[in-house]
Amino acid sequence: MKRLPDSELELMQIIWDAGHPVTRLEIEYQLPVDRKLSATTILSFLSRLQEKGFVDVYREGKSNVYEAAVPKNAYLKEESRSIWKRLYQNSVGNFIAALGSGDELSDEDLDELQDFLDRERRERGK
Repeated sequence: MKRLPDSELELMQIIWDAGHPVTRLEIEYQLPVDRKLSATTILSFLSRLQEKGFVDVYREGKSNVYEAAVPKNAYLKEESRSIWKRLYQNSVGNFIAALGSGDELSDEDLDELQDFLDRERRERGK
């Protein structure tokens, strides 16, 4: 699966979060106020997403409707693996060192991480 540039990923996030097929106009309305793109730019990004196989496009009346062809969780899983490999050399130690090298992690973050680890251990123990 290809890695998406930030601009295309931003549109995919909108499509995934909508949970239903959307038009270009609906996507445009969901963009952050400080991130307004022209209609032609949005259509250009959507065309690229279609070429890459991330969205399916069909006509509904006079409008094109865009639907995710790749599930969000599948993309996120693949992207996470890629980041894990590229940035942390598949090392938990490198990842934890990067996370914990300062005050970035709150007690709540640490609790959430511990809960995740506990769940993983329980599930493997089955």
